[in-house]
Amino acid sequence: MYQLYHYPLSQHARRVVSLLEEAGLDYELISVRMHEGEHMSESYLAVNPNHKVPTLLDAEIKIHESNAILRYLCSKHSLESWYPSNLPTRALVEEWLDWNQCRLGPVVVDIVLNQVFLADKGDTRAIAKGKEVLPELMSILEDALKSRPFIAGDRPTIADLSLASNVFHLGLADLKPDAPAISAWYDSISALKGFRASLPASP
Repeated sequence: MYQLYHYPLSQHARRVVSLLEEAGLDYELISVRMHEGEHMSESYLAVNPNHKVPTLLDAEIKIHESNAILRYLCSKHSLESWYPSNLPTRALVEEWLDWNQCRLGPVVVDIVLNQVFLADKGDTRAIAKGKEVLPELMSILEDALKSRPFIAGDRPTIADLSLASNVFHLGLADLKPDAPAISAWYDSISALKGFRASLPASP
C-alpha cells in the first residue's frame, strides 16, 4: 500500500489522489497539518526537506514532486490510458504537465496563496502580478481545448488531472475560468470519481 503525505488544500496533493482513485490503487493518506506549520517540523523535514506536499512512499522509494509521482504510478502500473506511450500523445502530456508546473502553477500560487490563505498578510503585488498574467494563460489553454475534448486528445490523462487541480484552486479565489472550451473540459474532469474524491470537504 502506498503512503501519501497530503494536505486537502494542496492542489499538488489532490492531483495524486485523483489518479490513485481512478486507478483503484491502495493508499493511505498521512495528513500534514500545513495550517499549523507541521510541514516545517523536524519530523516532516526528515521526510521531505522541501517542506511541501505531496510525498509518496512506496517501500524504500520516496518521491516528492506531484507530476513525478503521477508519472511513477503510471509507469509502475502500466496505466496506458493515463500516460499514453504513443509518442505524439505522450509529447502533449509532457508538454502540458510542464506548462502547468512552470507557467500556470506559479500564477495560481501568487493569487490563491496570497489572496485566500494569507489574506490581509498576503503580498498584494504578487496577487496583481498573477492576475495580470492569468488571462494570457487561460487564452492559451482555451485555444488548446477548442480542438480536442481533453488536453492531449480524446481521453483524459495525467496532464488533465494536473491542470484541473490548479483550475479548481483558482475557484477558491473566485477566478475559475468561464471560457467555453475550458468549462466543457473542466465539467468532464469534474465528473471523474477520482477527481471528486480528491476535493477538500470544505473548500
